[in-house]
Amino acid sequence: MKLQQLHTLYEYKKQLRKQPKLKFLFLELTMRCNEHCRHCGSSCGDVFSDELTAEQYFAFLDQVKNDFDTLPMLCVTGGEPLLRKDFFDIVSYASRSGFRWGMTSNGTLITAEMAKKLKNTGMSTISVSIDGLEHTHDDFRRSRGGFVRSVEGIKNLLQQDFLSVQVTTVVTKKNIRELEALFELMCDLDVHSWRVINIEPIGRALTLDGYTLDNDDYRHLFDFIRRKRQLGYPVTYGCQHFLGTEYEREVRDWYFLCNAGVYTASIMANGDIGACLDIERRPETIQGNILKDRFSDVWHHQFSFYRTPLSDKNEKCANCSSCDFCEGGAYHSWDYDNDQPLVCFRDVLF
Repeated sequence: MKLQQLHTLYEYKKQLRKQPKLKFLFLELTMRCNEHCRHCGSSCGDVFSDELTAEQYFAFLDQVKNDFDTLPMLCVTGGEPLLRKDFFDIVSYASRSGFRWGMTSNGTLITAEMAKKLKNTGMSTISVSIDGLEHTHDDFRRSRGGFVRSVEGIKNLLQQDFLSVQVTTVVTKKNIRELEALFELMCDLDVHSWRVINIEPIGRALTLDGYTLDNDDYRHLFDFIRRKRQLGYPVTYGCQHFLGTEYEREVRDWYFLCNAGVYTASIMANGDIGACLDIERRPETIQGNILKDRFSDVWHHQFSFYRTPLSDKNEKCANCSSCDFCEGGAYHSWDYDNDQPLVCFRDVLF
């Protein structure tokens, strides 16, 4: 059954590349952040970056509403998006314009009053990061007291009856033995879902020693997720990699499909247009800028980079027996200098 479904998905992906469907549009409002996570894929923190004005976002949202028959879900992110003083001006405009929107946040700024305001402004979903028990989390995110503030933020959110309050945990060598204790915390909080992902060799993590999982860790991680799902708990792995038939559909609801450029696009803080925000930012991955290009034109005519399988760039990937299902993996974990995957689970999981 799995192989049959994977072959069906392969045929669907071929059509999807010809007729992409914009479902999720990420808005990176800022690269500023009040935490300084060791693994941050965008190297956020006390950094300067150009930022679009609220008025530029208003004009952009008007364009998207005019150009697309079906509005994509807006995924508001950063950095920490709540650091923008005009945050509520932007999301209020989006909500009034008919966009559904959700957010990713570290949760440290979400007081009871803030949670209520988010609800009143139309936010439907949110993902908050918890990356270990208190000491591990605070060390990983280099934020003293961050764990306590994030947990309190989650509790405040859960009081407001959002459609989904999700927690995301990045699993590393430092916290993998805390998974059971974290599971108990998620049950105590009664979050709607717990998204568990492995640390990736992107951003600051490229130079981070002692955090990368080994082969035994990966199997431990996926066995853990599978066990919890079999018991009916809403634990899921992210959309990161093809895991082989032993784990595909066992640790998430469906099979691996990298959404970059076929379901997902992103607007970076400076207006650059890309696919997934975790993808390395370089000339070939950036497709334009909303200050000079109409987004719908870029989406329809300039995203060919993301609509060609990565496996076409690498002979080993192209000759792999799982090529049709993996296609070289995810765009965020590809080595663009050497045209090879940075992460591959062949010979690890399958």
